[in-house]
Formats: sequence, C-alpha cells, structure tokens
Amino acid sequence: MIVRDFNKLKNTDKSVSDARWNSVRMLLAEDGMGFSFHITTLEAGSEHTFHYKHHFESVYCISGKGSITDLATGETHEIKPGVMYALNDHDHHTLRSEEELVMACCFNPPITGNEVHREDGSYAPAEENA
Repeated sequence: MIVRDFNKLKNTDKSVSDARWNSVRMLLAEDGMGFSFHITTLEAGSEHTFHYKHHFESVYCISGKGSITDLATGETHEIKPGVMYALNDHDHHTLRSEEELVMACCFNPPITGNEVHREDGSYAPAEENA
C-alpha cells in the first residue's frame, strides 16, 4: 500500500513548478501503478497550451474556475468544481484559469517526474524520460 500526504510532498522535489503552475507528483512511474497522479494548481489569470501527444490525461477540478478549449474544434468547456475532462485523443488544448484552479490529474503512461513541456506543449515519449 502506498500512502502519501500532499502537505508533506508540496515542499519537496515532488513539487514541480513552471510557467504559472505547480504540480505535486503524488504517484510516478517508479511506483508501478501504470499511471501517475498529481495535484496541479494553476495561477488565476493564467493560460496554458498543452498537447500530450504521447500520454493520455484525465483531470478533475477540485476548486476554482476556468475553461478548456479544444484547439482542433474550437469548442470551449467551462471548468469548475466537479467537472472532469479526459484527453482521450491526445487533444491539443488551451486551459485558462479565471480563478486559481486546483486539479487532480492522472497520466497514462505514467510520468517519471523528469518531464518538461517541450515547445509544442507535449512531454517526450515515456521511454525518453526513463
């Protein structure tokens, strides 16, 4: 059994920050679960364009308010507590936070914790981050 406390991880190397977001990686590839699990916080007023070409991601909004736009279709969806979205087609998207957003995120394949967003908004394939 794996038991981890977000409050103990948020001030360790499991807490990764980038352009106006922070992600506390609670489960990673090394844990052997087949997915990774993170609590990600996006600053109010921030905008992020991602394109996870090599990973699937599902996200559940815990708190805050924002929107997600599918860049292939132009369709925009409201993000608020209780809303989940899944990037089942490696969807190129823009996430906007009107208020600070706190999100629970799962990635498959799991991330290692060494990933950085590439210029196109993606992570490298899992085998390149091992």
